[in-house]
Amino acid sequence: MGLGILCPGQGAQSASMLDILAGGERARATLDLATATLGAHPIDLVAGPPERLFENVIAQPLVCAVTLAAWAELSPHLPNPLAMAGYSVGELAAHACARTLAPEALFPLARRRAEVMDAACGLPNGMLAVRGIAMAALEPLCVQHGVWMAIINGPDRIVVGGLLDHLAAFGSQVEGLGGGLTPLAISVASHTPLMTPALEPFGAILAQTRLSRPLIPVLAGIDGTAVLSAERTREVLVHQLDRPIQWWSCLQALRERGCTVLLELGPGSSLARMATDLFPGIEARSVADFKTLDGVIRWVEGRL
Repeated sequence: MGLGILCPGQGAQSASMLDILAGGERARATLDLATATLGAHPIDLVAGPPERLFENVIAQPLVCAVTLAAWAELSPHLPNPLAMAGYSVGELAAHACARTLAPEALFPLARRRAEVMDAACGLPNGMLAVRGIAMAALEPLCVQHGVWMAIINGPDRIVVGGLLDHLAAFGSQVEGLGGGLTPLAISVASHTPLMTPALEPFGAILAQTRLSRPLIPVLAGIDGTAVLSAERTREVLVHQLDRPIQWWSCLQALRERGCTVLLELGPGSSLARMATDLFPGIEARSVADFKTLDGVIRWVEGRL
């Protein structure tokens, strides 16, 4: 029996996502560190035009800032996690929570990641979540329409990425077969070959970034294995740009490591909901589900 930590990717940004952190000194100090990278304080950003929260170069460091700020407040009051897992850019945040990466290095790294991904493909591209179609049936449709499986969330829960016109044709056929579609508010086809041009520049950036051995095992998104060294961290963070994220494998690995309680740090709560749907024996909640951080702490204590 133990605690596992989930660090979300982008897509759930909102004007209220900092409310639960209000008044927290550790959270405020973490958010302050992100200001230079974002060009404005996160508190001011969430109070501004909502569309800005979904610009890639804002979204990636902002999501990391919210996640790390929540961990800064909660970690002194929680048992040591058995492992952490991060969804897409959340893997960067997970490494900051695990002390692989210094907080002041996290935010510029997340922004540079967004920049090289934006530059990787000159044509409009994006991502689409598909439910209700088995992976084996979905694969030939992807080949037919020139799109790729980008994130494997479950046997029939797949996120695909590709050029927008290809995704439109693919989506029409999926709907005709009875599948459910959800367009994602993400402007790049992350974790697909469209991002391959980003590997070399991001690898060069990581080579100049100081990394330490994780104090808590962080699961690699590309295969669900535990990352226990700085060298392996660099390797998996580069390769996850154009390889599918095996999130289902990460959830299975958390369970196998003894994580019976999962806490998603936010923003959003989709990872916690997904975990309870796929693994009914696991209890999972998100910080976003609570009104106070004390409520989060009491919930974890009550389950462990």
